[in-house]
Amino acid sequence: MADNDPHSARELSQFAESLLQQLQEKFQALTDKLALRMDEMGESINDLEKHVTGLMAQAGIENANEELTD
Repeated sequence: MADNDPHSARELSQFAESLLQQLQEKFQALTDKLALRMDEMGESINDLEKHVTGLMAQAGIENANEELTD
């Protein structure tokens, strides 16, 4: 066995607790990153909708908002 393998129940418990804490921290970091990217994507979609509506208005298409949702 490797030198850093846990040899007692207490060491095994501490090792498992440490591993779970690391996993929790990594999961939280990924969750935060995903939430940020989703917010950015939502803002991009809103901007795109505004641009499309503006272009439709410039082209003389009436009820641009209604046509986008149909």
